[in-house]
Amino acid sequence: MQDVTTLPFWRLMACYGGADLYFTEYFRVHPDSHLEREILASVDENPTGKPAVAQMIGNDVPSLVRSAKELQRHAVSGIDLNLGCPAPVVYKKCAGGGLLRDLPLVDRILGGLRDAVSIPFSVKTRIGFEDEQSFESLLPLFQKHQIDLLTVHGRTVLQMYRPGVRYDLIALAAREMKCPVLANGDVSSHGSAEHLLQRAPVAGIMIGRGAIRNPWIFDQIRSHLSGQTVELPTGRDVLGYIHDLFETVTHPGTAELAQVNKLKKYMNFLGQGLPRSVEFLHDMRRTTNRTDFFRVCFEHLDHSDPMTLSDSQAESGLLGSL
Repeated sequence: MQDVTTLPFWRLMACYGGADLYFTEYFRVHPDSHLEREILASVDENPTGKPAVAQMIGNDVPSLVRSAKELQRHAVSGIDLNLGCPAPVVYKKCAGGGLLRDLPLVDRILGGLRDAVSIPFSVKTRIGFEDEQSFESLLPLFQKHQIDLLTVHGRTVLQMYRPGVRYDLIALAAREMKCPVLANGDVSSHGSAEHLLQRAPVAGIMIGRGAIRNPWIFDQIRSHLSGQTVELPTGRDVLGYIHDLFETVTHPGTAELAQVNKLKKYMNFLGQGLPRSVEFLHDMRRTTNRTDFFRVCFEHLDHSDPMTLSDSQAESGLLGSL
């Protein structure tokens, strides 16, 4: 997730158990682009001990090919094309999810990259731009160019992150594609991960917002699927995570307000998993200094009760659609 799952965040996730595979923030690719140094550091200085896939976003075929060749000179385990970013500033430039409106261009991009990439080549996509009608037309394109991995976020681009993830279409992709398929969208607990894996023949799950909210989620899923007891963090454990997060992702010497505002990006996700979510987010968004920031955190988390940190609305939507 852009400007959120950065190198420092990867480092912190690894301390909490971490994922089996990491995807970088996306490299912005256009005719005048250069590989962003801060993102490139995620692969050159990968602190996780796990494979890292370099993600690109753009629509200019020669530039994407050039960038893919440059990235393969670094310690990347694969090259990923982003066809899913729903940010208007991105899709209005016919990049990310905006490319789903131009399948002939997607075809040309996939062909150019498949020829240029000698390591695993993957795609992350949404199920369509405005609706899902084009999704089944996308799958033959991915088959045609023999991609090695497909991640499907089960929403349209215009749907953004609103309820209604189409896990049935993710399951369709998993059945139709010859390559492994990863499911993405609203998995926020070990229980919802199990329900999804039981009903969709996917090879795995990509977790973004759920990991920001709950860095223990990867170990919880692994424990649950192997029949072991799942350990839930207490409120004070979550407080400790927030302290770690503050120290890890903020830069010394940065103005205090800028540090707090950066942490608010993460709290927007974490707050959705708290019992008094609306109140927490209301109070948090009005903090302007470190003292007030942590005062709000203590008011909500200074306790020893176990916490699932799951998004109950998202969970109910997932279970209702499977």
